Amino acid sequence: MGPGLVLTRHRRIERTNRRLQFNREAGWHEENDHRGDPGDRPGRGVSAQGQETKATGYAATRNYSRWEKEIAEYETSDRNHPPPKGGILFIGSSTVRLWKTLADDFPNCKVINRGFGGSEIMDSTHFADRLIFPHEPRQIFLRAGGNDLHAGRIPKEIAADFADFVRVVHTRLPKTEILFIGLCPAPARWGEADKKRELNRLVRRMALDMPRVGYVDADTISLSPDGRARAELFVTDRLHFSREGYMLLAERVRPFLVP
Repeated sequence: MGPGLVLTRHRRIERTNRRLQFNREAGWHEENDHRGDPGDRPGRGVSAQGQETKATGYAATRNYSRWEKEIAEYETSDRNHPPPKGGILFIGSSTVRLWKTLADDFPNCKVINRGFGGSEIMDSTHFADRLIFPHEPRQIFLRAGGNDLHAGRIPKEIAADFADFVRVVHTRLPKTEILFIGLCPAPARWGEADKKRELNRLVRRMALDMPRVGYVDADTISLSPDGRARAELFVTDRLHFSREGYMLLAERVRPFLVP
């Protein structure tokens, strides 16, 4: 083997090793396949190509039927009052679901709220066929991950779920921009603040290397100058935003919107 071929082979191996190292650090594992389906059977789904898959590991424990009533209500609303295609869709857990002023906060945009409480990132992936794809949004804002951490999962695992969400969505909607809204500490779950920061870091790093994926830096909006969570930004449960909290969140999101 000539020296030129040896050098080319070594460079190829180095590039592969760097890519694998990044994937390991970020928690992005290609075998994680939690792709969604329109049914409500726990632990099963369909791939982005429409083929039925069987979930494994943590995904197999999810009971997607718990949200069936809520998802069906969204579908009924869509049939009776179809939102315009090509809008801006917000999806995720209760922070999105309880964002009742979403349309008022962004009056110049066609926004669609498809949050469902208690959900984790892989749940938004699972229900993509029913909550995302019918609307063909040009932008998707995902705000989730806090419940994942609270369930005992670690940032690398959750970041891998975000990568899976991106892969599934972009298979069907390759031109859609996906933006992850960073998590911020809440008084009720202050012990998870460090893990939230780490998840934000991993997702932001991923987004830098993913086409049409961005990160909204919102991890400090709930903090006072001395680094403590501001109680007035949350309702009595000390977990969900008050109106003042949502106003600060909207300020961080607004520059990223494409009217």
